[in-house]
Amino acid sequence: MIWTFIMFFSLELDRSNISQANADNFLNDLHLTTNDFNLGNILFRLSFLCAELPSQLVSKRVGPDVWIPCQMILWSIVSLSQFWLNGKGSFLACRCLLGFLQGGFIPDVVLYLSYFYTKNELPIRLAFFWVSNYTSDMVSAFVATGILSLRGVHGEAGWRYLFLIEGGITLLVGLLSFIMMPPGPTQTKAWFRPKGWFTEREEIIMVNRVLRDDPSKSDMHNREGLNVKMIWEALKDWRLWPLYALGLTHMVPVIPPQTYLTLSLRNLGFTTTQTSLLSIPSLFMGMSLLLVMAFVSEIINSRIAATLVLQFWALPLLIALFTFNQTTSQWAYFAVVSLIAGYPYVHPIQVAWASRNSYSVRTRTISASVYNMFVQAANIIAANIYRADDKPLYKRGNKDLIAICCMNISLYIGTYFFYRTLNARREKIWTSMSSKEQQEYLETTADDGNKRLDFRFAY
Repeated sequence: MIWTFIMFFSLELDRSNISQANADNFLNDLHLTTNDFNLGNILFRLSFLCAELPSQLVSKRVGPDVWIPCQMILWSIVSLSQFWLNGKGSFLACRCLLGFLQGGFIPDVVLYLSYFYTKNELPIRLAFFWVSNYTSDMVSAFVATGILSLRGVHGEAGWRYLFLIEGGITLLVGLLSFIMMPPGPTQTKAWFRPKGWFTEREEIIMVNRVLRDDPSKSDMHNREGLNVKMIWEALKDWRLWPLYALGLTHMVPVIPPQTYLTLSLRNLGFTTTQTSLLSIPSLFMGMSLLLVMAFVSEIINSRIAATLVLQFWALPLLIALFTFNQTTSQWAYFAVVSLIAGYPYVHPIQVAWASRNSYSVRTRTISASVYNMFVQAANIIAANIYRADDKPLYKRGNKDLIAICCMNISLYIGTYFFYRTLNARREKIWTSMSSKEQQEYLETTADDGNKRLDFRFAY
């Protein structure tokens, strides 16, 4: 768990350092417009999306313990190569390559963690996994304050050193990951770790507790690939479609203000150092709310209640942002945008929710990728909402965000009744059967995964 935290920390260093680069006249140095910046984000997310499923297939075949370090080494080389960016073409090419090489990392790690933890333990672990995201952004803001001050050293811009240094850090973590990632809980021994991490008794306990919690994990081992039929069966599972729909829309209302935070602060007249440091409060707030909502979702045992909070958080703030004009205080703007950017990050809860409602390892492997593909598609949508002809206040864009936020509230309510109805229908059929009929069904049914009559969907 600790090492997955470090790996995700490294991913976020390379994924979000472009935001810190914007504080150092990155766009002006490369003669790029904000529309070019949007296009780069779109291509990054599109490439990220396209890599999700192929990466999961490779990961299932060779094992995440081999494939994840390979991914990290490849994308870190591209990341540090951004030191030599020279214009729009190289910028867009690097965004495409980074997106494609980073695309499968998150679902690969989610699959990897599911080997070690039960379905009730996974949401909290994923919450801590995503805490590394915020930790990385906060550390990056402090580090960037120092690195960006190197502007002028050897005649180079500070953002070039930012890409070079942080890409080098990720390369080192990628190399160490070959050593730090065991294939599974019973395979921790290696030539450099002859005793492994666990005793034989501990391994038996770990495997038994995971299999008792989720017997479907016995169906596949960690080097077994997926065939076309398995993929098709998982994709046509309509019971997961509402979660995919939520993945497509739930974060759209908060992404544009968050993405444009550093650019907006520079436009308001803040210096490079001030801009880097002023991005930290929203990160700390988002990290805190992420952990709070992860615990709340388990305490109240309601995914809908925990994830719907994001929409009610964003809606009044977006309305306030829409009312701002040219005379609004820069500190009022900073406060509202920081609150939006510090939103309760419910994505880990929804990842675990999709994993839990998939039930079997086969469908979970695909559903994690498909869900993340919809999330990346959401980023593509969000990247097109703030346009150059709408700046600096982005009135049209903010109006669109308010409308999407209202739509999301309706989607969550619909998802609640969807899963509640499915469970009620199954419960009615199940309770109408005698104990003998129930036992016979369990022993002879061809239904698997979430199709089983004794399975209940989380909501």
